[in-house]
Amino acid sequence: MIYETVVTTVDREGRAHVAPFGVRYRGREVVLMPFKPSATLDNIRASGHAVLNLTTDVRVFAGAVCARWLGPREWPLVPTSAVPGMRLANALAHSELELVHDDDHAERPTLRFARVRDETHAPFAGFNRAQAAVIEGAVLVSRLHMLPREKVDGEVEYLRIAIDKTAGDAEREAWGWLMAAVRQQREAAAAKGSS
Repeated sequence: MIYETVVTTVDREGRAHVAPFGVRYRGREVVLMPFKPSATLDNIRASGHAVLNLTTDVRVFAGAVCARWLGPREWPLVPTSAVPGMRLANALAHSELELVHDDDHAERPTLRFARVRDETHAPFAGFNRAQAAVIEGAVLVSRLHMLPREKVDGEVEYLRIAIDKTAGDAEREAWGWLMAAVRQQREAAAAKGSS
């Protein structure tokens, strides 16, 4: 089973990188499989650490995948205590991780981490349907270059039902970013096709 999380890493200069990430749990270990090239992968290999953040602020998911089209967004971060790194300030919980195994692969290495420290900051009330729709929309936007237009349009229309019925302000804002990214990707593809 894959769980949608946000992973924060730091580069050699201590600059933080925030990325949505599907992770697997194997007992107490956390498994990540980043695609190459990846700032997350580079940072993990440089530092040997990562931070797993659990949050219901779906703007983080949408903002990160839309950065290519809409520019990067800054998220409030605070330092971690057991490993070098930063975590989301609004995380409900986070786990500070240490890399214990790097199974390199040409396209997608498998990284296994030991949990060094787990902290809970606020209770998890659950996701509403709009939050789940934004997360699915973020996954969709991250794959725009691989999916046919009809598939994207069909998924967007289905997900929009949950947005229309259950979204709060944060979910509407995140959904707006995702739809802007779809428009900009299509405009860029059309301009490239006409040149």
